[in-house]
Amino acid sequence: MTDLSSLVQPDKGQPATLLHLVDKKTFDAWLSAQPERARQAVTAQGFKAEGFQLATLPGDAANEWSVALGVANVDDLSVWCLAKAAEALPAGTYRIAERSPGWAMLGWLLGQYSFDSYKKESAKKGPRILLSDHPVRIEETLGIAEATFLVRNLVNTPAQDLGPKELEEAVSELAKNYSAIISSTSGEELEREFPMVHAVGRAAAPERGPRMIELEWGDQRHPRIAVVGKGVCFDSGGLDIKPAAGMRLMKKDMGGAAHALALALLIMKSRLPVRLHLLIPAVENAVSGNAFRPGDILRSRKGLTVEIDNTDAEGRLILADALAKAAEAEPELILDFATLTGAARVALGPDLPALFANRNDLAQELLAGGDAVSDPVWRLPLWKHYADMLKSDLADMVNSADSPMAGTITAALFLQKFVPENLPWAHLDTFAWRAASKPGRPKGGDALGLRAAWEMLKGRYPRA
Repeated sequence: MTDLSSLVQPDKGQPATLLHLVDKKTFDAWLSAQPERARQAVTAQGFKAEGFQLATLPGDAANEWSVALGVANVDDLSVWCLAKAAEALPAGTYRIAERSPGWAMLGWLLGQYSFDSYKKESAKKGPRILLSDHPVRIEETLGIAEATFLVRNLVNTPAQDLGPKELEEAVSELAKNYSAIISSTSGEELEREFPMVHAVGRAAAPERGPRMIELEWGDQRHPRIAVVGKGVCFDSGGLDIKPAAGMRLMKKDMGGAAHALALALLIMKSRLPVRLHLLIPAVENAVSGNAFRPGDILRSRKGLTVEIDNTDAEGRLILADALAKAAEAEPELILDFATLTGAARVALGPDLPALFANRNDLAQELLAGGDAVSDPVWRLPLWKHYADMLKSDLADMVNSADSPMAGTITAALFLQKFVPENLPWAHLDTFAWRAASKPGRPKGGDALGLRAAWEMLKGRYPRA
């Protein structure tokens, strides 16, 4: 992959191809100001300043061509307005005419993502470099792009090459780069300390055994926060096995872990003034003779017992043990990411992560953060009256309600049982996937809710 730092560079007046941004309200005035041959080129290419339209404009010499780009609003550039250009233009260096690119730099970077590790031939065109006069924004944008690429790469990698061991290696690499402390619990110790993580993952092959991965980073004097990510590296559904169509994308069931790891990257790279505790329970929900069964009763780290109604509701089990461990250190904030329920996708579709929070101010900060950076989330209620759906005749609760209704809410209510009431906590049920390509957002793994969470954290813990 091209070094991201080469794709956006400080503008020092170096030679570059101009990008003219035009919207529908400015199109007529802009066109009338162009030379005759440019007007002819615009007409010939059918350019009408519609979103993501491009037109090549001739110059006085062969190397003096420029580009017209259609955007929604030239006065308020969206994150994605340059993404199509970054995908379509040839390799080279570009500068926006008469203005700074602002946060549209991010779309420029993300538009150049590709995942072709498994292809014999790469379709890459070479780097498209954008110049910017805002060095501070360049640094942060590069960090967000790097974190997004991390999510995409992890989610896109087939399960054959990304199991619990490889996920641990990804955390270990990040820990090494930022002088963080990593620990991993497996085997008999995992069964003792995190019994539900062990139960879910014990059916996998020994080389893909379950583990709890933890990372600690930051100044002891800073406020402690916990970030938790669901790391189901492949989900067959267990003994309640999924149909083929439901299993096809289950390499992405570690998307929550990918988001958590990417957020940890942003926190450490930006040296946010927090003490970070990252927890990733990593398992493969496989089928074998020792798989956990419907009707089993598991004891959790917190001591609560859980009757298994459905082995395909495994993500909440491993998250529960992780949340319980996170809470023991009494952080002032717990945030978890998980590809948890199909019900969230039925309710909100693929683009909107479902947000649950036990504090209104925390929920509002996440909602506002998502709106500010074009990474929307949508709040759903922790409706306590649905908790009755999780009652068990034999244990403290069941892991999955037998009702077809309110599935994403009951899953969040299950998790809430493992978070003390006095600790602010937010849960993001994200899809981590795009089923169809959009400019800057190719089909495949993607970060959904990551930028919203980062914006919230920046607001809560500003750097001096």
